[in-house]
Amino acid sequence: MTPHNEANLGEIAKTVIMAGDPLRVKYIAENYLTDYKIVNQVRGIYCYTGKYKDKEISVMAHGMGIPSMGIYSYELFHFYNVETIIRIGSCGALKDTLNLNDIILVDGSYTESNYAYNFDNKHLSIAYSSKDINKIIEDVAKEKGIKYKKGNTLCNECFDLYMPDKEEIIKRAPKEIELIAAEMEAFALFYNAKREGKKSACLLTVVDVPKEAKGLTAEERQTSLNNMIEIALNAAIKL
Repeated sequence: MTPHNEANLGEIAKTVIMAGDPLRVKYIAENYLTDYKIVNQVRGIYCYTGKYKDKEISVMAHGMGIPSMGIYSYELFHFYNVETIIRIGSCGALKDTLNLNDIILVDGSYTESNYAYNFDNKHLSIAYSSKDINKIIEDVAKEKGIKYKKGNTLCNECFDLYMPDKEEIIKRAPKEIELIAAEMEAFALFYNAKREGKKSACLLTVVDVPKEAKGLTAEERQTSLNNMIEIALNAAIKL
């Protein structure tokens, strides 16, 4: 056990699907898993372990922001022998080509956070997902006929809808990194996976299109992301 996780060693599967919202995790367990049990409730960060199509999988919350994802993904990789984490989350569009409910498979995550510097004294602003996991995810999406877009995200420390001028941070990003959406956790996940010699990926659903003043409600965010959930689960059983 850790200060943040009461699960015993062996109670968390080698493959974990992570979502920010504990209620989304509960929704996945109740609607997709069989023979599931809750193995962590510390701080309301639920973790369930069960079976999806006979494959043992855990689903766990990670909270909001880089520090929270940093803690939970590190502990899963380092203390619980987790091999792969697939994050499913929400994002805000930074490109006019994105629409509500579009699914994004993240290649790289750019941040101005000091997470890597604080952790390992490294000045690092870009972290990447695992190419082999992304390939599996892409294959599953194509098999199911679910459209997706692939690209790089801004991993922000501020909720992008509240920022008065997020264009400035986009301008500061390296020219070769085209940022298509904003979220708050992928950098820490990708960094920790590489640091620990593990694998990670991130799927996002667009829930805010600021230039059109469109967005999903909190309830819609929790329950209407089924395509993304099904891609992640069906990718997980191939690992």
